[in-house]
Amino acid sequence: MSPRGSRRSAGILLHRRRGDRLEVLLVHPGGPLWARRDDGAWSIPKGEYDEGEEPLAAARREFEEELGSAPPADDAAELGEVRQKSGKFVRAWAIAGELDPATVVSNTFELEWPPRSGRRIEVPEVDRAEWFALDAARAKINPAQVALLDRLARLVAG
Repeated sequence: MSPRGSRRSAGILLHRRRGDRLEVLLVHPGGPLWARRDDGAWSIPKGEYDEGEEPLAAARREFEEELGSAPPADDAAELGEVRQKSGKFVRAWAIAGELDPATVVSNTFELEWPPRSGRRIEVPEVDRAEWFALDAARAKINPAQVALLDRLARLVAG
C-alpha cells in the first residue's frame, strides 16, 4: 500500500484476445514535453486520487476522462500497485473489453509553454491510444508499469 502523503494514481488496464495473442490498450501523454517520446512513455489510462476516495471508482473516472468513454462495466481484477521512478504509486485493475482508438477524445489541461514564458496553452492529457501485444507493450510502457503487464499475463493464463 502506498504511504500516506505520497502521490497515488489509479488506472485500468484494458485487455483483449486476438487469436492466441493478448493485447493491452495503452495511452500516450499529450503535450509538447511528450511529443517526441515513445518507448517508455506510454501508460495505462490513470490519474491521481485523493485520500478517502475509492481507488477503483477513481480509475474508472480517469479512464473516461482520458479516453472519452466509460470502461466496460465488467468485473475488474486488481493487479496491485507499482512505484514509478517519480515516486508516484500506481494501483491498477484489469478489465477485458474493446475500445476503438480512433474514437478517443481526451480531456485537456493548461500548461505553461515554453517553460517560464508566461504563455499558457491547452493540451490533451492523452494524445492517442493504441492496442499493443504484450511484448511490444513492455517496450512502450513506463518501465515501472511492466510489472502490471506481467501480473495481467499471469492472471489470464491462470
